[in-house]
Amino acid sequence: MPAAALKTKPSPTQSTAKRSVPLDSPYAPLMKHRLPAGRPREWYVTHNRRLKAMRLAIALLDSGVYLPNQARDETIRSTAERIGVHPPSDTTCHMVRALMRYSR
Repeated sequence: MPAAALKTKPSPTQSTAKRSVPLDSPYAPLMKHRLPAGRPREWYVTHNRRLKAMRLAIALLDSGVYLPNQARDETIRSTAERIGVHPPSDTTCHMVRALMRYSR
């Protein structure tokens, strides 16, 4: 039997379906787990900073800021206030721009 005959047909996406495909959003947040014990304090600080930078980068992308040069410190800090996050440091703002830069 040819290999092409064994391939299954992909399920239709919302753009190609004849009827609308129900989306399963909004998503429920994942259950939080404790961070591993025994690491140096700097590891936890960096870990939490990365999480905060990712949240801010996602919020900026959702609000229409797509380029790193559009995301000035003031824009990032106002977005943090809007989504209910403590104002980020200069290092976190730099990390947000880096995430936006390397996501392309």
